[in-house]
Parts: sequence; C-alpha cells; structure tokens
Amino acid sequence: MVDEWGLWCDGEPGSNPFFMYQQSTMRDALVAGITLNIFNKHCDRVHMANIAQVVNVVQAMVLTNGEKMLLTPTYYVFKMYKNHQNAALVESWFEGVKEIGLESEYKVPELFESVSISEDGTVNVTLNNLSVDENVTLEIVFDDFKPKTIAGEILTADMKAHNTFENSDTVKSVVFDAFRTDHKSLWVDLPSCSIIHLSIMP
Repeated sequence: MVDEWGLWCDGEPGSNPFFMYQQSTMRDALVAGITLNIFNKHCDRVHMANIAQVVNVVQAMVLTNGEKMLLTPTYYVFKMYKNHQNAALVESWFEGVKEIGLESEYKVPELFESVSISEDGTVNVTLNNLSVDENVTLEIVFDDFKPKTIAGEILTADMKAHNTFENSDTVKSVVFDAFRTDHKSLWVDLPSCSIIHLSIMP
C-alpha cells in the first residue's frame, strides 16, 4: 500500500506555509501519469495507493478560493486513467526508447505506458511523453487483434502551464485523434509534454 504520494513543492506566495497550498502545473500532471502507470504495471503488488491530498494541499486535484473552484492538471490525469480501475493488466513494453535528463545520474525513459483490458473487452492504453520539446511517433503492435474502433483523449501544454481562477481551462483534456492503423499496428503521434489515453475495441 502506497500512502500519500505526489509532489511537494513550495507553497504559493502569500499563503500560509503550514497549509502547503501549491499550484499544480503540467509537470505535476506528468508525474501523476508516470506514477499511475507504474502502479498499474505492478498491480500484483500495489493493492492500494493514495495521492497525498485531494483539495488545496500539495499535489491536489481541486483548488478552491472562497466560492471559487478549479480543476488542476492532475485531476484530468485521474479522469483519463479511471478506465484502468477494475480492469486486467496487459503485458506491455517499449523497444528503443531513449533516456532524457540533464545529468547522467538523473536520466529517465522518455516514454512511459501501461495497458489494461476492461470487462467489456476495451483495451485501455495510457502514454506519457516526458520530453519538453520533442514529439514522438510510436508504433503500437498488437499480437492478437487488429483495432477496429479507437477513441483518444490528450492532456498537453507547456511544462509550467496551470489553471487559475481567472483562466480555469488553460490545461484540460481534449479529444485526441493523431493516430492511424496499419494491419495489427497503431501509429500514434505523441506531442511533447503530453499524456494520452486510448480506448481501443478489437
């Protein structure tokens, strides 16, 4: 059981430091996507995991100010990943993915993924492109079927982009259709700094 995961950054200027109120950016969304993909790929061992806080504290999904409320980029990641719940993990892996990072000891894979299949047969694929400036074209190869119908959703923005009470829709998930099929392959164009969910019916 993983308790209270998430980013803990400096509080917003002028806020009470003990309340740990911080803004949530696209960077936080990428961390959430990576983390949920890792949890999903190790669901044989991770039976429960909780983000540290939901409202107004650390990497929250909702921020409030009096009667005002906004949804953070992290909220949209949870929304996009919900189809993994109660689904069966499908083995998946990347080939030829490069590592990125400023120093050799801090390099990480450029792409992260996890795949599951829901009770109705829908294959759920969640992808993260961590690069801040490089798009990636990815070929997904299916061993047992050819995709018939595909629906996509994407969350992408500048790494520092975030929602405010004045502009609450700066970062939000939208329909994604930058993909094409070829026999048993699905080609996907992943923009830099993006999180994608694909619902695929065989």
